Amino acid sequence: MTQLLGQYFTRLQRTQPWRWRGQVAESVGQTIESSGPLASVGECCEIVDRSGTVHPAEVIGFRGPNVLSMPVESTEGIRFGDTVAALGVHPQIEVGPGLMGRVLDADGVAIDGGRMPAAAETVSLDGAVRSPLDRVPIRTPLGTGIRALDAMLTVGRGQRVGIFGGSGVGKSTLIGMMTRNTEADVTVVGLVGERGREVNEFLEDALGEEGRRRSVVLVSTSDQSPLMRMRAALAATTVAEYFAEQGKHVLLVLDSLTRFAMAAREIGLAAGEPPTAKGYTPSVFTRLAKLVERTGSFRSGSITAFYTVLMEGDDQQDPLVDAVRSLLDGHVVLSRSLAAEGWYPPIQILDSISRLMPAVAGPEHCEQAALLRRLMAVYAHSEDLVRIGAYKAGSDPDLDRALRARNALRAFLTQAASEQVCFNECLQHLAALAAEV
Repeated sequence: MTQLLGQYFTRLQRTQPWRWRGQVAESVGQTIESSGPLASVGECCEIVDRSGTVHPAEVIGFRGPNVLSMPVESTEGIRFGDTVAALGVHPQIEVGPGLMGRVLDADGVAIDGGRMPAAAETVSLDGAVRSPLDRVPIRTPLGTGIRALDAMLTVGRGQRVGIFGGSGVGKSTLIGMMTRNTEADVTVVGLVGERGREVNEFLEDALGEEGRRRSVVLVSTSDQSPLMRMRAALAATTVAEYFAEQGKHVLLVLDSLTRFAMAAREIGLAAGEPPTAKGYTPSVFTRLAKLVERTGSFRSGSITAFYTVLMEGDDQQDPLVDAVRSLLDGHVVLSRSLAAEGWYPPIQILDSISRLMPAVAGPEHCEQAALLRRLMAVYAHSEDLVRIGAYKAGSDPDLDRALRARNALRAFLTQAASEQVCFNECLQHLAALAAEV
C-alpha cells in the first residue's frame, strides 16, 4: 500500500493543472508544424484531432516561431487546426525488479501477453550524466561463453565492444550465444528496428527459455516510427542503468546501433538539420556518443555493452562504422568469407581487438593469445602461395608452424551455437593449444 501511495503522489506532483496549447499549421511527412505550444526540444506532447483521438508526439525542433513535433505512431487523422498540448515531461519508463524475464516495447509496455510489471520508480530515458570520476578501472574479465572472445579478445566488466558485420553474417546468433552463456547477473537486450518475424525467433532460438528468465528484452520493429526505434535503445540503456545501480553486473546487448543512428538521422533531417557524411546529421554522432557513454564500470555496479553495427557492403571505412569504432573499447569483426567456409562464429581475429585485454587478462594469457594471433597472421600473409601450391615446405619455419597449427586453431576458434564454454576451461584449452603448436 505504501508503495502504491508513493507512486500516486509522485504522479500527482508531475501532473500539470494546465497545459500550454497550440494549433497544427502544417504537416509534411511525419513532421507536424504548429503555432505553439510553449515547449522544449525533447518534450512530450499530445495532438488531439477532431474525433478526439490523442496522438502522442515529441517536440523535435523549431522553425521560426513554430514548433516541430513528430507523432510516436502515425500522422493519420491529424488535420489543420488540431490542438497540440505540451505535457511538460520528457520520455520516461517505469523500472523495477519485476522487469526480469519480460518483453516490453520502447515505452515499457509489456507485449508478451502478461500483466504490466510492478514498477519501483519512473526514470527519464535521457539518463543521468555521470562524472568521469564515478567510473572505476576495469580489471575483472567477463566470460561471454564464446571461446574466440574469451581467449583471443578478452572482455572486462564494464567494457564497450562493437560487433561489426554485413547483413546475414551471424550477428544475431553471436549475441544469442552471449545472452545464454554470459557470467553477468542480468542481461538487457534492445532490439532496435528489428523485423517482426525475427523477434519471436530471437526469443525462442537465440535467447532460449533459460536465457530469457534472467533477461529483459525491449523491442521496436522496423515498421514503427523513428522515435520508437530510438526510444528502444534509450530504454534498454535506462533499464541497464537501473540494475547497475542496484549493484548488479549487467550485460547490455543492443542490436543494432546502426538502426539507432538511422532513426536519429530521420529525425534530424525532419527537423531541418543539414546532412553531412553519408546523409547523417551532426546530431547523430552526438547522440551516439551520449548513448555509449552511459555504460561502463561504476562504483555501484557495471554495464558491459555489446553493440552490433551493420557494415554496408562489408565496408570498414564507412563513416558511421569509423565513428562508432572510435567511441568503443574494442571491436569484433565478422567475416563473410569465414562464414562461407562454415567457420562459426565467423570472427576475423586479425581485424578485431579488445583494447582492455592487457588490463583484464594475465601475462601468460596475453602471451598465448599473441602467439596464436601471430601464427594466424603468418598464414594469412602467405595463404595465396599455399593454396596454389607455390610454397615449398621448409622455406619458412614460421609458416610451417602456422600450417601445422591451422586445423587445431580452427577447431579451437569454431563453436556450435548450443555449446557452452566456461571461462576457466577456455583458458586451459588455450594454454594447451599454445604449448602444442
